[in-house]
Amino acid sequence: MKAVQTETTGSIEALRLTDLPEPQAGPGEVLIRVEAAAVNFMDLMRVKGLPFDVPTPLPFVPGAEVSGTVVALGEGVESLEVGARVFGASGQLLNGGWAELTTARAAGLAPIPAGMAAEQAAGLTVAGAGAAIALIEAARTAPGETVFVPAAGGGFGGYAVQIAKALGATVIAGAGTPQKRQVALDLGADHAVDYRTPGWTEAITELTGGTGADVVLEGLGPQHVGESLSILAPFGRVVVYGVLPGYGKIVDVDALAALVNDPSQAKSVTGFNVTHWLTHRPQASLTAVGRLLGWIADGTVTGPRITSLPLAEAAHALTLLERGENTGKTVLIP
Repeated sequence: MKAVQTETTGSIEALRLTDLPEPQAGPGEVLIRVEAAAVNFMDLMRVKGLPFDVPTPLPFVPGAEVSGTVVALGEGVESLEVGARVFGASGQLLNGGWAELTTARAAGLAPIPAGMAAEQAAGLTVAGAGAAIALIEAARTAPGETVFVPAAGGGFGGYAVQIAKALGATVIAGAGTPQKRQVALDLGADHAVDYRTPGWTEAITELTGGTGADVVLEGLGPQHVGESLSILAPFGRVVVYGVLPGYGKIVDVDALAALVNDPSQAKSVTGFNVTHWLTHRPQASLTAVGRLLGWIADGTVTGPRITSLPLAEAAHALTLLERGENTGKTVLIP
């Protein structure tokens, strides 16, 4: 089968389209013919050799999120049938999704909703479910609150804008280009600011009447956390869901001290990892995902724009993601 593989970490250019043996479904797993495979920051982190909570023995095939058709069942699988169209995370990260075939744990898969294209379904687990769980469970977003969504022109951010609106929040979107800010506004954001230029925090303070945002999603890195804290309202919550290369590892110590000692205004910062939620809080996660699927079914949430590229262009797709030049969600088509 065709697959994208790397034999070393540290460089996107090391990715190669190659021929590999077809994987076999083990006990409790199914074999999926991949129709679309999402491109995520976790793929960039692993390819670049950045710290990640799952080991990356070499060589490996990136891609932890796919949609496709079940073509074979492993021992003991009774919940799915051959021919079922499903989406979810690949069961073994070493047997990644950037390939014509991959395996997945049957228990971790869901049927693709009727009428949904494989390209959109491929981004539901990390971007869609991640945004839903972060806003519903981690942040406990309430109607009438204000939510700041950075990188709102991307996959996670695009879903977050619409989910926050569905929860009854006012949404301030952050995006680095006029085009992406317009994308966020088209998705339903109430306001949009350039969060990568000086003065963006003052803009949010002004938009909130001096109060600040109740929920701030943070996906740039430790160096940016202090700025996120500076726009937080009393009883506000910062949910840190990711980190981009180049944003440093040093947190603003003064900002953290002010969080609890200035005096405390009951503000909080929490780390977020969608894999940990799905693994260790499955019921709460599934409830949040169920609400997301309901919003998709009734048209409340349409999701970010999907860009489809051939599997052979995986390195190009990852480069665009690293440079922040992608808009919406990118998927690879075997």
